[in-house]
Amino acid sequence: MSGAAVIVALRVAASPEAAFAAFTRDIGLWWQSHPLFQLSRRGDGTLRFDPAGPNGRLVTRFADGEEWEIGRVRHWLPGERLAFGWRLPSFAADQATEVDVRFEPVGAETRVTVEHRGWDAIPQRHVARHGFELVLFQRRLGEHWRGLLKAMAAGL
Repeated sequence: MSGAAVIVALRVAASPEAAFAAFTRDIGLWWQSHPLFQLSRRGDGTLRFDPAGPNGRLVTRFADGEEWEIGRVRHWLPGERLAFGWRLPSFAADQATEVDVRFEPVGAETRVTVEHRGWDAIPQRHVARHGFELVLFQRRLGEHWRGLLKAMAAGL
């Protein structure tokens, strides 16, 4: 996976195991669509890990019932690390990014760090990049991930 990454961290008032469960089990509850970063023109649908676990995949179900596999789980270590592929329906077969999430205890809290990498392999002209130069795109995507982590934390 290429090197350009968006890295966002947020402390949440939960144990690493609880934060991991909220991220994985409850992703369909806290995931919020964003106009710039929708999975497709139909929005984001409802995300879930199916099946939950090391051999799982992240999928979404759109309102019309169609499902899309966003990516396969690469690491599933409850309370420690989660990594999975991230592909939009508009990506070519050879295009993909990766999301790596770490859960680190910090006192009574957990630092959840999301690293979403590989965007330098997606051309600036691609609809997912909206024509943004890489640095600006990464900044905007980082804002989106920060909002998502805040929504996850609110549900803890």
